Amino acid sequence: MNSLSSSPTPSISPSMSLSATLRVSSFLRHNLFLAPSRASALRRNVSHLRFLSSSPSRRTVHHPVKARRGGGQEDDSGPGNGSLMAVVKDGTGDGRDGRVLPFELHKEAMDSYMAYALSVLLGRALPDVRDGLKPVHRRILYAMHELGLSSRKPFKKCARVVGEVLGKFHPHGDNAVYDSMVRMAQDFSLRFPLIQGHGNFGSIDADPPAAMRYTECRLEALTEAILLADLEQDTVDFVPNFDNSQKEPSLLPARLPTLLLNGSSGIAVGMATNIPPHNLGELVDVLCALIRNPEASLQELLEYMPGPDFPTGGLIMGNLGILAAYRTGRGRIVVRGKADIELLDSKTKRSAVIIKEVPYQTNKSSLVEKIAELVESKTLEGINDIRDESDRSGMRVVIELKRGADPSIVLNNLYRLTALQSSFNCNMVGILDGQPKQMGLKELLQAFLEFRCSVVERRARYKLSQAQDRRHIVEGIVVGLDNLDRVIDIIKDAKGNAAASAGLKEEFNLSDKQADAVLDISLRRLNLLERKKFVDESASLMEQISKLTELLSCQKNILQLIEREALELKNKFLSPRRSILDDSDGGLLEDIDIIPNEEMLLAFSEKGYVKRMKPSTFNLQNRGTIGKSVGKLRVNDAMSDFIVCRSHDHVLYFSDRGIVYSAYAYKIPESSRTAAGTPLIQIISLSEGERITSIVPVSEFAEDQFLVMLTVNGYIKKVSLNYFSAIRSTGIIAIQLVPGDELKWVRCCTNDDLVAMASQNGMVILSSCDIIRALSRNTRGAIAMRLKEGDKMASMDIIPAPRHTDLDKTAEDSISYDKGGSGPWLLFISENGYGKRVPLSSFKQSPLNRVGLIGYKFSSEDRLVAVFVVGFSLTEDGESDEQVVLVSQSGTVNRIKVRDISIQSRYARGVILMRLEHAGKIQSASLISASAEEAAELLPGMQSEEATTNAGTAEGISMAS
Repeated sequence: MNSLSSSPTPSISPSMSLSATLRVSSFLRHNLFLAPSRASALRRNVSHLRFLSSSPSRRTVHHPVKARRGGGQEDDSGPGNGSLMAVVKDGTGDGRDGRVLPFELHKEAMDSYMAYALSVLLGRALPDVRDGLKPVHRRILYAMHELGLSSRKPFKKCARVVGEVLGKFHPHGDNAVYDSMVRMAQDFSLRFPLIQGHGNFGSIDADPPAAMRYTECRLEALTEAILLADLEQDTVDFVPNFDNSQKEPSLLPARLPTLLLNGSSGIAVGMATNIPPHNLGELVDVLCALIRNPEASLQELLEYMPGPDFPTGGLIMGNLGILAAYRTGRGRIVVRGKADIELLDSKTKRSAVIIKEVPYQTNKSSLVEKIAELVESKTLEGINDIRDESDRSGMRVVIELKRGADPSIVLNNLYRLTALQSSFNCNMVGILDGQPKQMGLKELLQAFLEFRCSVVERRARYKLSQAQDRRHIVEGIVVGLDNLDRVIDIIKDAKGNAAASAGLKEEFNLSDKQADAVLDISLRRLNLLERKKFVDESASLMEQISKLTELLSCQKNILQLIEREALELKNKFLSPRRSILDDSDGGLLEDIDIIPNEEMLLAFSEKGYVKRMKPSTFNLQNRGTIGKSVGKLRVNDAMSDFIVCRSHDHVLYFSDRGIVYSAYAYKIPESSRTAAGTPLIQIISLSEGERITSIVPVSEFAEDQFLVMLTVNGYIKKVSLNYFSAIRSTGIIAIQLVPGDELKWVRCCTNDDLVAMASQNGMVILSSCDIIRALSRNTRGAIAMRLKEGDKMASMDIIPAPRHTDLDKTAEDSISYDKGGSGPWLLFISENGYGKRVPLSSFKQSPLNRVGLIGYKFSSEDRLVAVFVVGFSLTEDGESDEQVVLVSQSGTVNRIKVRDISIQSRYARGVILMRLEHAGKIQSASLISASAEEAAELLPGMQSEEATTNAGTAEGISMAS
């Protein structure tokens, strides 16, 4: 068989080339996690490899090799189509008796390409999860650290640093090193720049930086504190550089997850990474939360770090993309530039759109050019002039509008047609354990914590070893100073250093290091003061050794130290958030801008159906009429709540699991009076089995307004209304619940209001909202009432400040049980159909966590259903003008005037409100108030004939609350 050099050049069929190419592409797609778009791009690149033969360095052959392609006709033993044959000489020189080794072309191309791909992945394109840096960034920072370019030292030329990096650590082009260095100094590229630049380092308009010979640099103080501290204390491994002449760190001992702090982006072979930056304070908070609770859910972690924080600011629209990115490692985040509308001329009513921030990685000059092109092509209308007035103080792009142009529509078109609204596609891929891996937020934090624990442990062992060695030497010095005369005699009689050292070791039982240390003491250190210093140093070293030993004895101590060091960094380098989180869906135009803020009626059912109706649905009626039905409900469903609000109000939905959801009132579809309504799960993202127990409409999130929450087991808390101004579509935690407890009542109040709470056994506590301490959302609250075994909370109501009178009087002076008594009263309703009114002045204000006062004395088979504060709406004779609607378990409805219910003492049993011989017990009670512009006349009365079909009116129609 002739060698390849003597044979003519064979022709390569297209089918042969395509076959080899497709096999290489298929392997890469399955082994490098290729997306289809990436795979198609790689197929074009790999197709050039079809003419490559096997490299001699890839085969373990010790003889000269000559390869040739097999002929067109082959027998069964010959190489197949698309193969290469290698002729291995046996040393005789003629090659005729050599061995023929067949090689598959696609296998050889695959092996070679895989080696190249892994080299790009590990050595160039992807960051390490542990310190968050690529090799080039790590080498730049280490070289600057070795050059002594700290934040307190003078600047040094960037060319000097680039030369240091190229000559010692990074054998690539100088442009690659300088470009990486420039990016680490740009405050619009990194949320926390790692290098402090002096000179022209580029701009957000994509202006190129000056040449490296003109610019200067030094390290930032944050870089020294987070990445380079403890580097010399054996915290990380050092590996040989490219020519084995020096050592470089394989990692930097990061104190914070830099990968999340500044983010990263890179394109490798077959995969890419794109990680957004985050706020340092929030990152420390979420890291500490995971340390304190390793089993924390993603929902709990989002309480501390709700989303990215881009260096250029902007508005992050919605949180579904953030949630997907943090859960799976891949998600799409919509970012808008920040723009305001200013009035230029009040006479002509001309206005302008002022762009103050642009999305991350958006070229401002290209954005202005794009807007100008759209205006010139008349795609974008209503714009008269565009000016870029940006300067050192900040960004300002002025877009003057034509007279009569609607600024909201123009701004909406800018979001829709330009890069003023863009998407950041998260792809959180990093190197973990030597392999690329896509990770979510919790997995990234756990990987960093594992690395940080090993760093702290290695640092502690290094310090412990140093302290033990030093203490050993100090002990020897103290022994020598205690026997100074004898030491001097031994040294004087010795013939040399070796003899003196041997004499000291034999005389005082010292080690070699201790003897040498005693010999090295100078005469000036032989006084008593110096001896005291050595004794104090020994005691200090002993204390240090004890602390280090205790630290290494428990993993919990290491985690606590990590938390303390992270909090120190937060206190030193804290920076306010730049990007604003907006819970809107990121649509073209907000519906709230075109919907009038009109009054509306919302009806909610116990099965989770809701509908919106116009106020004109229920006409004004004379008092005492039956009223209109709210509409037919589904089988076994009942009306749960009926509220009056406005279209632009935020409706807060509180679930039994302590989660609060929010949606605008106009998001509820408008329905007729007879319609069944829309499932609530189509409006808010409820979990399986989750029930809405309380609904609060909010028109304005005032600073002096609070929400009081009460659970079934008697926990109460007060939260500022401001905490609920921005709620994710997936909901946020409103209260922490213990197992077996559920959130039941939520009311809006001020510090001047009173809160009345009652248990099922009839115990009542009347307290001021001011004494309830305001807490954050993610807390459980305090104990409202000491409940006896088997007792639970039954109701809660708020007494507004303008309505309650002086309740500090004694009961004897204020209680009157006849019809002439003045309100307000507490209206009690029991399961067996009994009820009564008790003057509010009968209950003294008391602190929380008390048994309470008896409000109702029940029989053994009865308990409290509801308590209402009545008497706010009075007639001319001073009596209550309210009505109560009672619904039994069988669906029977009874509507009673409150004035007909007698006023009794706290210990009385009450009067019969509804006879329940065949109707079971009272299922629910609702209060209808006639105050507030006769709002009760707009509320629907329930017909007894329809009540059985509708399963009655249910709990919570109280307008007084």
